[in-house]
Amino acid sequence: MDDRLASAIANWQYRFTTNGVAPADYHAVTAALDGWDDWCAAWSAAALPYEELGAAARAEHRHLSAGALYAQAAVYHHFAKFLFVHDLGQLRAAHADAVRCLTAALPYLDPPGYRLEIPFDGAHLTGVLRLPAGPRPAPVVVLIPGLDSAKEEFRTTEDLFLQRGLGTFSVDGPGQGEAEYDLPVRPDWEAPGGAIIDALTALPEVDPARIGVWGVSLGGYYAPRLAAEDGRVRACVALAGPYAWGPNWDDLPALTRAAFRVRSRSASEDEARAYAQTLTMAGRTVGCPLLAVTGKRDRMIPWQDAARLVDEATGPATLLALDDGNHGCANVPAKHRYTTADWMAARLGTADTEEGR
Repeated sequence: MDDRLASAIANWQYRFTTNGVAPADYHAVTAALDGWDDWCAAWSAAALPYEELGAAARAEHRHLSAGALYAQAAVYHHFAKFLFVHDLGQLRAAHADAVRCLTAALPYLDPPGYRLEIPFDGAHLTGVLRLPAGPRPAPVVVLIPGLDSAKEEFRTTEDLFLQRGLGTFSVDGPGQGEAEYDLPVRPDWEAPGGAIIDALTALPEVDPARIGVWGVSLGGYYAPRLAAEDGRVRACVALAGPYAWGPNWDDLPALTRAAFRVRSRSASEDEARAYAQTLTMAGRTVGCPLLAVTGKRDRMIPWQDAARLVDEATGPATLLALDDGNHGCANVPAKHRYTTADWMAARLGTADTEEGR
């Protein structure tokens, strides 16, 4: 077993299972692998039974089951490609399957999802909009992926917000998902974020006065960066985000550094390291309500980054630092996911509390 595969197996189980991978599948797939080169094909193969079950359910008009099964297949294809940047041919094929499966799932989700393509910088930012039952216009939370995540990974996160009367818009930004082939990672997320908010607030079913943002990992930098620069953001959650990306460079796993090099269009690791220095919150402060969630066992991003973000905020800010949390706190989801959803619902006015009324 090579070092890349050993690191992957040791550190990713909780993230995968929290976001839709069956624990038995995780153990079966990873136990059969000999090296990192086999990763993508193995996870794509694991997705196929869920595709077949989804197709059978759709043919039998069992639409709720079809949606769940196709969405699960999309997650497996996503995890096949998410850091497989050394073989872009396999990566793109697995990604196309992830997009295809999620698109097949969208009409059958509860509530259903709709693809929205937003023109930006000569390309498109593609996202999935889901709106809960209830009055219109509805509040919406923009869900921002990190370096290796994408909209295909967010069904379980979406459901937490939707259950509380909040719409969700899971979107692939520059360097992410469907946009990663045309648009590189960029530090000024107020630019793509502004285009996303423009598009959402132009929809009559979306309340322009109740837009929140949530970001995970590198998205936990993008979300507060957007909130600091765009006054239309009413509440911001930063989960496991860096205050600045560059200072952590040498401590990042090799697969993460490789993905950043590819997705930032850097010609070398030295160029990628230099570009990483431009992703920083220095000189910017969040004025809207802010919740920064971090784990003190995070091996990638020091928890002190979240504390600094909160300390420098000019608006009401809360730090939730979990002593036993890993990167993204996926190993302790009950300790932050419900709190985060309740917090956002209160700020956007849907929670059944005095603060939310």
